[in-house]
Amino acid sequence: MQKSFTIGFIGDVLVVTASYVVCVWLKPGLSSPYYNSYGLSFLCFLLVWLVVSFSLDKYSFALIKNWNTMIRKILINNMLIFFVVTSMMYVFQSFNYSRFIVLGTVGVATLAELFIGSVYYLVVNTKIKYEHDSLGNLPEEKTGFIKKVNVPQPDFQQYNFQLREEYLINEIGNEAYDFIKNYAAIDSLNTLIVDTPNTFNIDAQIQHQFECILNIRRVNDFRYINKYFESVNSRLPRGGIYIDHLETKNMRKKRILHKYPVGFNYLYYALDFLVKRVFPKFTLTKSIYFILTHGENRVLSKAEAFGRLYSCGFEILDEKVVDKSFYFIAIKVKEPLFPKNPSYGPLVALERIGKGGKIFKVFKMRTMHPFAEYLQDYIYKRAGLQEGGKFKDDFRVTTLGKIMRTFWLDELPMLINLLKGDLKIFGVRPLSKQYFRLYTMELQRLRILSKPGLIPPFYVDYPKTLDDIITSELTYLKAYYKHPLLTDWRYFWKAIYNIVFRKYRSK
Repeated sequence: MQKSFTIGFIGDVLVVTASYVVCVWLKPGLSSPYYNSYGLSFLCFLLVWLVVSFSLDKYSFALIKNWNTMIRKILINNMLIFFVVTSMMYVFQSFNYSRFIVLGTVGVATLAELFIGSVYYLVVNTKIKYEHDSLGNLPEEKTGFIKKVNVPQPDFQQYNFQLREEYLINEIGNEAYDFIKNYAAIDSLNTLIVDTPNTFNIDAQIQHQFECILNIRRVNDFRYINKYFESVNSRLPRGGIYIDHLETKNMRKKRILHKYPVGFNYLYYALDFLVKRVFPKFTLTKSIYFILTHGENRVLSKAEAFGRLYSCGFEILDEKVVDKSFYFIAIKVKEPLFPKNPSYGPLVALERIGKGGKIFKVFKMRTMHPFAEYLQDYIYKRAGLQEGGKFKDDFRVTTLGKIMRTFWLDELPMLINLLKGDLKIFGVRPLSKQYFRLYTMELQRLRILSKPGLIPPFYVDYPKTLDDIITSELTYLKAYYKHPLLTDWRYFWKAIYNIVFRKYRSK
């Protein structure tokens, strides 16, 4: 595998260099001025070429299953390279470079790669066919007859669980095995062990239910993550165990920055971030993302992975980082929620409790990882609340989200709710079901008698704990129901004063 990767890498450098030389030679005039003026630019071009090719696994020949896959991989890869290069020329205002040389180098290199790739596939395919035929196919197979073979049925009482254990240890290592065996009965036929990213290998099991399902394929390689979790859920009883692992986005960043030389590593990480973090979040680029990656080796945050699990009816029992993999133990507690329109984009609609206990959608800019809204119980049970009533150590919030929250940019879309009549200007904060359950019955009853507000009493009293928040909101609501307009008028201007002059902020 490493040898074929090295050959592909060196071969690509030679192909691109030769294509550049051919285009300079075809350009009218002397060649030497082009070599002198375009030398540094060509090195940058070559670096972009190699980084993009690395990112899209162009040198991973084992992933090429057929000729069509090879053609598509080369064309998509080189089209993206051309897009990146021309974009850089536009950004840096570098229009003095010859378009013939830039476009010609990409074109000639693409044709050369298609030719070499076709020859490679033809040779490999012929070799495989030859080796297959050399095994001595039976005449019955060639004439359409299938030779029947009597295969002894397995005796489950003589099932070699020790060998199963050895296979598992060889695959995941001793430390991961020691962690898993506390939750999975490896010596039981009710424990299903698989290595698959597909729901088919779960749905096609003859046995209807298992006590535990262990997958040694990481979640990052599942194309349809929720569908897979839902299939696992359907094969487990309530209280059943599901075990798997993933590479979190922070672990991925650390791996990339340590794997490649300084300078090249940050360029690689930036492109990886663009294609595998940004592209999936927008409707226009999501299809491009799946064409390029087929959903494999996706970037997953811990918040998104766990949020998906919770939305599919699981809760986390235990978690541990083992040998650069993040293992988790999940228990089935309910049936999946089957969210209809999960959002990845910058604008989200979150369910909140409004007047009369009615559930409505609050519009906000995304400040958390996708599916993070399902983790409120998980966060509260493990960390509780910090000063000000927000969840403590909330890893669900992204870096950009923290900046947006500081300047209230995330709450600007709530003006839509104000215009729709879901909210009023001043009032108690619209809460999720999970957070609403933390309040006293008295406050819950008073809260649903009026609309929530854009600006909450928090900015008037600046409470520190959950009990302080409850007291603050009770005081406001009791005053509001006696004198609605006067109370909101007084509270509104106190809140504005505290925000502007006392710098009150919701952390």
